[in-house]
Amino acid sequence: MLAGDEDAFTALYRRRQAPVYRFALQMTGNVVIAEDVTQEVFMALLEHARRFDPQRGTVASFLYGIARNLVLRRLERDRGTESDAEIADFAGDDDVLGDLTRQETVEQVRRAVLSLPPVYREVVVLCDLQDASYEDAAAALDCPVGTVRSRLNRGRSMLAQKLLGSNPAAPKKTAVARMGV
Repeated sequence: MLAGDEDAFTALYRRRQAPVYRFALQMTGNVVIAEDVTQEVFMALLEHARRFDPQRGTVASFLYGIARNLVLRRLERDRGTESDAEIADFAGDDDVLGDLTRQETVEQVRRAVLSLPPVYREVVVLCDLQDASYEDAAAALDCPVGTVRSRLNRGRSMLAQKLLGSNPAAPKKTAVARMGV
């Protein structure tokens, strides 16, 4: 790709576009912003690919780092405006009540993740939702691995508190176990 091979760029785009999009969507809760950020990430890659240093991390962490910077700029610019997030319709023919319950749970988790401060939201999204390693997250966020671990621990705790707060009747152990924390 660095040598101008269009097929290499296309292969990289096809492999990394969906995870970058999911990261942007989970960070913003807005489909339009996520699409814009994803496009901007790959435009920036075309313009600044030589800045990638394999000694500092993987290509994925480089792309997440670009996406993070773009998302934070966009959130700062759009601060104070309500996002118009879309959620997929999970209702099926077989188990309508179960589907509605799942959709409600997904919406609660989505709102809880979006309500986290950005420094905690980004590590939760990267490590828990995108399955990035601590090392890749640290490279993307330009911070030490220990910082990623401490922010992730704090973010998970905040997320658990928010989810428990939305359902005070739920036993603490069960709600936390459902989150995988």
